[in-house]
Amino acid sequence: MTNIEFNKNEDNMKLAWSAVRQQLEKIYEGGGIKAKQKQKEKNKLTARERIAFLCDEGKPFVEIGAFAGFDMYEEYGGCPAGGTVSGIGYVSGRQCIIVANDQTVKAGAWFPITGKKNLRMQEMAMENKLPIIYIVDSAGVFLPMQDEIFPDKEHFGRIFRNNARMSAMGITQIAAVTGACVAGGAYLPIMSDETLMVEGAGSIFLAGPYLVKAAIGEDIDAETLGGAATHNELSGIADYKFKTEEECLDQVKKIMSKLGRSADAGFDRIASVKPAADKDAIYGIMNVGNTKPYDILELIHCITDAGSFDEFKKDYGKTIVCGYARVDGWAVGIVANQRLIVKNKKGEMQLGGVIYNDSADKSARFIMNCNQKKIPLVFLQDVTGFMVGSRSEHSGIIKDGAKMVNAVANSVVPKITIVVGNSYGAGNYAMCGKAYDPRFIYAWPTAKIAVMGGEQAAKTMLQIQVGAMKAKGQEVTTEEEKSILDKIMAKYQKQTLPQYAAARLWVDAIIDPGETRRVISEGISAANHNPDIAEFKTGVFQV
Repeated sequence: MTNIEFNKNEDNMKLAWSAVRQQLEKIYEGGGIKAKQKQKEKNKLTARERIAFLCDEGKPFVEIGAFAGFDMYEEYGGCPAGGTVSGIGYVSGRQCIIVANDQTVKAGAWFPITGKKNLRMQEMAMENKLPIIYIVDSAGVFLPMQDEIFPDKEHFGRIFRNNARMSAMGITQIAAVTGACVAGGAYLPIMSDETLMVEGAGSIFLAGPYLVKAAIGEDIDAETLGGAATHNELSGIADYKFKTEEECLDQVKKIMSKLGRSADAGFDRIASVKPAADKDAIYGIMNVGNTKPYDILELIHCITDAGSFDEFKKDYGKTIVCGYARVDGWAVGIVANQRLIVKNKKGEMQLGGVIYNDSADKSARFIMNCNQKKIPLVFLQDVTGFMVGSRSEHSGIIKDGAKMVNAVANSVVPKITIVVGNSYGAGNYAMCGKAYDPRFIYAWPTAKIAVMGGEQAAKTMLQIQVGAMKAKGQEVTTEEEKSILDKIMAKYQKQTLPQYAAARLWVDAIIDPGETRRVISEGISAANHNPDIAEFKTGVFQV
């Protein structure tokens, strides 16, 4: 690659990340300047200010789900970040999950995506056995959409089921009630280990003053009904009360500082070594539009400790690179799609980014090895799918692909997935997409997630649509076909964007490529808190 090509690639990647950053800055505004000002008038911090006050200075905070709800619920004015701010941070030196309602967004009401996001955070706490801190300030379910958030298995009520399950698992849960906590939501702090309340601001009740008046005719104010004094002095529901939010959050820090330390998973870590590549080299690897081949090894050397990468079966199954390495000192197994056009063992050319029989076979074996050795797996996705055609079918591509999928699905070690480019079709599954329970899954700004590439999908849908029109006796001109194709392409391309995926929590976050090494390290650190690793079994598959 020439310097000019590298600089062009670097500029494109940084511009793509800059566009994402601009969208994030808008998301960080929550419900807007006026809504924030109302918080200040009530002497209340915003959700992001609360998290900043709570977290250890100088320690990383990996935000999860910032794009949740992006470009959704527009008929209701939107729901930035799903109405909650959440992530993995450190409080009093302890890595933990933090979930804070954003009261500036519809009074912290729960949209369908809010429930999905909160359940994802609880899932992270359970999978990694991390303490979880809830900063509660919510009006409860968003009533216009109650049918999409209330009754189903993955809806609002699952939160409290998880509260109970986490308690049984010995996972610490702390609830700081800094605002309203209404109706079903009132169970969350009470099902936590400890409940802290802010006087004059925090309230917990199954029905607020207006509903109490309507239901039984009783006149009562919120503070008397379920304020900090009521629940600390009368009901005994809460454990602490404080004059200010800062005092409340300081107590959370004290509680966290005294937690006992449990056994860890024993994932191997040594002193960290800087990558061999320059820190900005990662931005210049992928070409504009990801239309040209590039060497995935260059990317691997940007995120792994210098000299640590040992490639597995280097000369076999070349469209996937597998190998052992270290990331920030942590031992990892890497499974990465190779975008270069390479020759197989028979001397035949193989397209980059496509999974062939031999690469699927190699990957399955490597994944099993990592499970045997208790080494966490890192998947670097840039995959267009499995190879098609008679030669692949007759060679048993479905069988070899199934072996790889089986190994991924049954892995017991933590899996961390980074979608750097394409993530199409069954390749998404084999490379540990969201459906295969990665502990954490992140996307670069260049990620594209879909059942197939945009052009192929659009032409397929065009044929179906035009065929249906002709079957009804309609004449379809060339110009009409082009117009239909353009509309299909525009819609499909929007659906493949990482923002679209992140809005629906198909990925946990869109990250700056330069942060890839850090999020992998933080993910393994989180996973290392859970010592309970099941026995690895693959079940039945064809050999």
